Amino acid sequence: MERHFNTAGPNVAADSYTLDPLSRFDLDDILELIDRKKYFVLHAPRQTGKTSCLLALRDYLNERGDYIAVYVNVEGGQAARNNVASVIRATCDTIGRMTRNIVNNDIPLQIREQVRNYDEASMLTSYLAYLAAALPKPLVLFIDEIDALVGDSLVSVLRQIRAGYDERPARFPQSIVLCGVRDVRDYRIVLSNQDIITGGSAFNIKAKSLRLGNFTPDEIRSLYGQHTAETGQVFDEECFPLVWQATEGQPWLVNALANEVTYEMRENRDRTVRITAEMMYRAQERIIYRRDTHIDILIDKLKEPRVRRVIEPILANEDEADESLIPSDDIQYVEDLGLIKTERGKARRIACGIYREIIPRELTWSTQTGLTTDPQWYVNDDNSLNIEKLLLDFQQFFRQNADSWIGRFDYAEAGPQLLLQAFLQRVVNGGGYIDREYGLGRRRTDLLIRKPLTDGYGGPIQRVVLELKILRGDLEKTIVKGLEQTAAYMDLVGAVDEGHFIVFDRSGNKSWDERIWHEARQYQGRTIMVWGM
Repeated sequence: MERHFNTAGPNVAADSYTLDPLSRFDLDDILELIDRKKYFVLHAPRQTGKTSCLLALRDYLNERGDYIAVYVNVEGGQAARNNVASVIRATCDTIGRMTRNIVNNDIPLQIREQVRNYDEASMLTSYLAYLAAALPKPLVLFIDEIDALVGDSLVSVLRQIRAGYDERPARFPQSIVLCGVRDVRDYRIVLSNQDIITGGSAFNIKAKSLRLGNFTPDEIRSLYGQHTAETGQVFDEECFPLVWQATEGQPWLVNALANEVTYEMRENRDRTVRITAEMMYRAQERIIYRRDTHIDILIDKLKEPRVRRVIEPILANEDEADESLIPSDDIQYVEDLGLIKTERGKARRIACGIYREIIPRELTWSTQTGLTTDPQWYVNDDNSLNIEKLLLDFQQFFRQNADSWIGRFDYAEAGPQLLLQAFLQRVVNGGGYIDREYGLGRRRTDLLIRKPLTDGYGGPIQRVVLELKILRGDLEKTIVKGLEQTAAYMDLVGAVDEGHFIVFDRSGNKSWDERIWHEARQYQGRTIMVWGM
């Protein structure tokens, strides 16, 4: 049976195209930590491959024979929340069951019964102590989804692990690896009495934190190359830079794009069909529109105030100084979720192209569905979009509705840009694409509309650049700078049919008649339309 690109659950090499999980981190570093009896953290955003890596490491250690390595997932305890007794009992039960599967005898279950009536404040410590003492080799324990636990329950688990630390390895695990989305030091745990403690204080025995990275461009080629080698189906060379721009190696996205284009797009199940860049664009749109679980989880996070505090300045293209009061814990939290990237010497940005598309679309979804605009009003006889007609109508819409519609956005600081993007998305949906570039310190949003002019893909495409900017200071200086930036973006994307520079005046000291205008400007041999709103 043909293997597939995995988008759900840990990878099984017999069923799915797979990169060696042990190659995704520094194996020597991890083995040294385990050999030195260290407790440490492995964290990464959801659906990055953490569980696959832990299972592979468990099997590697057990095959090597120096330790008994056990993997447990404690996510089930999330439902019990602050019911400490329930969480501790369930955690002990899970450890017992999974250890029994490794050692193939009932000793772990017998010891579990021995501590069944212990107080929940010490049950986990006692169980791990008796279990480690009874096993013929030192115990290495991987605890996955640790940050699914909350409040008193999470603190109890962390503190009970800490309580036995000094007895390792004879009467406590040689090494414990905590795995989750966030580093334990970033946990901000609210107890049932409303006291707040940090994960670092509850688990101060952590020796190191390791972060599982995304795929590299070479690893993406290797993964896709497995499909080509086994089926004969070829990916055009132009696919690979597109996949990198869209995903930046996020493992679920990399697999989801390939699965969509090779399997969900049924016509491409014919393995003689060559996969093109245009097919990849269509696959991306289908994934975004369908809102798979991975994307739904990220969308839900946008509602959290601490996420909004970090994302809103990026969407609004604010300077770093404008958002310097954002708590560093919030920034770290959003980075751990995988929504943003922080790189030395560079402004924070949305993590990848697909997320840059998802976020503004989701934030304006209710606005898009509330618009009565008929997309066909703006389609010319040659199937191109009449952008001038579209922007004239948007000016009128903006004049009549800006205050009330922008007020509906949770991300109000980015309201004008989001409102125009909602209007554009409503028109373009199903018949083209919008590529977005924005971020801290850019003070502008670059949009590229690509509209195929024929029903088939690979034919002529209309390309239109729109540069969006909030007016800050002198209007003429803003226009001059905007023309320069618009022309530069037109040069960057190439083969552009037209360019538009849109400046939003939010000062509130002008009438709408003064704020709504448009004119053609010449810049370096180009005609660029300038729009005031």
